[in-house]
Amino acid sequence: MKKYNKKDFPVSEIRRFLEPGPIVLVSSKYKEETNIMTMGWHTVLEFTPSLIGCMITSANHSFNLIKKSKECVINIPELHLAETVVGIGNCSGRDVDKFDKFGLTAEDATMVKAPLIAECYAHFECKIHDAKMLNKYNFFIFEVVKAHAAVSPKYPETIHYRGEGHFMVSGKAVSYRNKFLPQNL
Repeated sequence: MKKYNKKDFPVSEIRRFLEPGPIVLVSSKYKEETNIMTMGWHTVLEFTPSLIGCMITSANHSFNLIKKSKECVINIPELHLAETVVGIGNCSGRDVDKFDKFGLTAEDATMVKAPLIAECYAHFECKIHDAKMLNKYNFFIFEVVKAHAAVSPKYPETIHYRGEGHFMVSGKAVSYRNKFLPQNL
């Protein structure tokens, strides 16, 4: 087994190791106003119903759009959208129409009013499932009510934020399927 030489690490920077999930683009709509935000902090909470938890700071323009509409779409971009993802994160929907500024295509969703982003690999239409932690922690618990995913590639090149402007790209797929108990697949 490999052992590592370690040193103290700043507690405020641990997210570099704990945010392995892909960066997502969250689209929202309230009345006639739409927005897109870049988000890296999200987690699967349950399989059935399919629940996703995420923290969105109340300072973010999307926060109120999502809180008022009680819904959003979590869109999964691939590597080819990395510069767009950074650009979206660097500006506010209070000041700019991000669909227009970044040349993205808004498409109608099936179950929510928030738009899908056509250029993304997958879309998860979400509705607020539980708002108990919203006022205290800005923590949304969404239920995915409809999901769409491209049929190819099987393993998309998603991007994962490492902090300080660095990303990693999802790597080579390896399978240990034959080591799993069937109920744990």
